[in-house]
Amino acid sequence: MKKLSILIIAVAFFELMLPTKSQAIAEFARKYGFNCNMCHVGFTKLNDFGQRFRDNGYQIPGQQGYEKNVFESAVPIAMRLPFGYTFYNNNAGNAAGFNLNGFDLLSAGVLHKNVSFLVIYTPRIDVPSSSFIGLDSINSNASQTGSLESVSLVFSNIIKDALNIRVGRFEPAYHQFSSKRSYYLLQPYEIYSMTTPNNSFVFDDNQVGIEATGHFRSGFKYAAGVVNGTGGSPDNNNNKDIYLNLMQTIGKGDGQTAGQRVGLFGYYGWQPLSFPGRVISPAGNTNGTGNKTFYRFGGTGSFNFKTLNLQVMYMQGADNKAFNTMEPAKEYNYSGGFVELDYAGMMNNRLVASAAYNWIAPASYDQGHEINAYSGLLRYYLGHWSAVNIALHGEYTYRVTGKDKLNENVFMAGIDFAL
Repeated sequence: MKKLSILIIAVAFFELMLPTKSQAIAEFARKYGFNCNMCHVGFTKLNDFGQRFRDNGYQIPGQQGYEKNVFESAVPIAMRLPFGYTFYNNNAGNAAGFNLNGFDLLSAGVLHKNVSFLVIYTPRIDVPSSSFIGLDSINSNASQTGSLESVSLVFSNIIKDALNIRVGRFEPAYHQFSSKRSYYLLQPYEIYSMTTPNNSFVFDDNQVGIEATGHFRSGFKYAAGVVNGTGGSPDNNNNKDIYLNLMQTIGKGDGQTAGQRVGLFGYYGWQPLSFPGRVISPAGNTNGTGNKTFYRFGGTGSFNFKTLNLQVMYMQGADNKAFNTMEPAKEYNYSGGFVELDYAGMMNNRLVASAAYNWIAPASYDQGHEINAYSGLLRYYLGHWSAVNIALHGEYTYRVTGKDKLNENVFMAGIDFAL
């Protein structure tokens, strides 16, 4: 017992402060009187019940029509406030300081039986500084500008379990692993952030459009969508992007914390070579011309053994040669992915440990985009997990980038607070 107490004190002392980019809506715990572990392994990562709750339009399966809607319960508002100390080192030297790297306002709930909503607003946090640079050269999410990250309506059980429709701006289902719910708060999924020459599509962006999803007792799940493909910006051409995501869970569970899940996904899109075009609509859309195609496809796996979860993703991408300003006679092809092993232990999963490897293998003539990143973290949760969440968090990444082999060390220690 004495050794355990020393370990807890050491972890708490080691992990004093931090920033975040992911989501947890403690308002649901307050609404139902649940412990936050009902839906989370340890916030922000969903467990099997949490995934099913989300898939069912933020309704407890089997309770549709019996739940209090947002007009009958407390105002459904939650927030995330991260604060921390970051140390960065590369071949040129060091940089360190305290950072308020993110602030999220979240609201979600049931409007009517099988009709629900989600809103996430991230206000600008670098004011009053007009020349704030922060960590933008390392992580584009470090300097947070005002953004309506998500705003969507969900129409659930149009065909029971088999057909649900989401409209608005949302995290698309080709993200079989959500970057918004990752334990890693500074280290991104590198392959999600990869951009290619003369193509503005970013795999990690939330998209505006419409998405159909469904799941079946056999463990099979699907998602298909039609989106602009331009993040939160108006569309820059008349073609719409399409995607398909297929997953199969083997065994009991949803592949989050029980059962074994494998999946395939594909994204097919268009980007104009000339924009904004000759026509700009009142909504800001334009008819950019010279549209050429690109695609992203890959496979995923989520494998569970007791309190261990192994996540694997591999993706390939290809852009039409018209985008390739480096080698105009060739398509731009690249690949990459990540492997992440998570452990949740102690009572109520209070201690989380993780190790991850991210890589990007760009085209042979574009070694500037090559990345190999090795990360690890410890995360310890305080309190009773009823309506307020506090996590002490320590995270380290060693990254090697580019043909010149730039060596980077990033360490973060801090507090992740949600209510």
